[in-house]
Amino acid sequence: MARADRVTVRGGGVFGLACAYELARRGAKVRLIERDRIGAGSSGGTVGMLSPHVPDQWNPKKQFQFDSLVMSEAFWAGVKEVGGKDPGFARIGRLQPLADPAAVTLAELRARDAAANWGADYLWRIAPVNEFGAFAPVTPTGLVIHDTLSGRASPRGAAAALAAAIEALGGEIVFGDAADEGIVLHATGLAGLVELSAAFGKEVGNGVKGQSAILKLDPGPVPQIFADGVLVVPHANGTVGVGSTAERSYTDPTSTDDQLEAVLERARALVPALAGAEVIERWANVRPRSVSRSPMLGAWPGREGHFIVNGGFKIGFGMAPKVAQVMADLVLDGVDAIPAGFRVEDNL
Repeated sequence: MARADRVTVRGGGVFGLACAYELARRGAKVRLIERDRIGAGSSGGTVGMLSPHVPDQWNPKKQFQFDSLVMSEAFWAGVKEVGGKDPGFARIGRLQPLADPAAVTLAELRARDAAANWGADYLWRIAPVNEFGAFAPVTPTGLVIHDTLSGRASPRGAAAALAAAIEALGGEIVFGDAADEGIVLHATGLAGLVELSAAFGKEVGNGVKGQSAILKLDPGPVPQIFADGVLVVPHANGTVGVGSTAERSYTDPTSTDDQLEAVLERARALVPALAGAEVIERWANVRPRSVSRSPMLGAWPGREGHFIVNGGFKIGFGMAPKVAQVMADLVLDGVDAIPAGFRVEDNL
């Protein structure tokens, strides 16, 4: 396969931006085309949790996610250095409350799996909640899982930082539409899944609406918190992201309603330090979910010179560094390192 030196990336969400950045960093001439604005879809949200799946039942997909999270520190530091904008990344870790003795036993087993699969640099440990000060979750056992692999990024800040880095590297960002140049990467989120479903005559993915919020509170660089589907993520700008709903059925993709209020109520019950914190923004949009529930990566079957980067449901910012790496390897050098389960064909 001849090396592609001109690449068009369609889509200004985190997957498209990360791929465009990595391609430009490796010397390709990049044109990114975004119909609306950077982060117009689900990548413009409020939460920004970058966290691993549980470390047991290890498989190539978990290894891919682990590799991406390990890469995140250097990746986002590079983005900041090149473009001059701060993506808000920090490896702050994560707390998860343990509800009962059975949960403690399971966490102990997973700590052993983490030691085997994560190595010595990152921990999954059981710790007393009183180690973590005022910004900590309610936990019936007084214990939490503390992992040191998890990080956070400001979704909007990270998207803006990537855009700035692309332009600093000589890449072009076009809003509206423009002609494709060279190889084409389709990173168009929900619209792309609809287009692919029509092209293949079957549903390859769909949209899941998420509602979340931003609260005005500055707890400092403390761990994020996750329990029972509620995400609580402190950010560097003196805010806390809280989310999210997961709605398969919806009428208005960008409206918020009492479902978000229920999430906020659960978050305040989980983290008492949130009591009284002002809600300064409520947000909603639709996240692209592939049939396989994993990223959908690779060549577009039957369409030479076109590639697909989609399906980053809930994990896009955490997966972006590794996704960008493997797609640049594939597009520029013909090296295919996409794991089974992440391929376009896995959704057909």
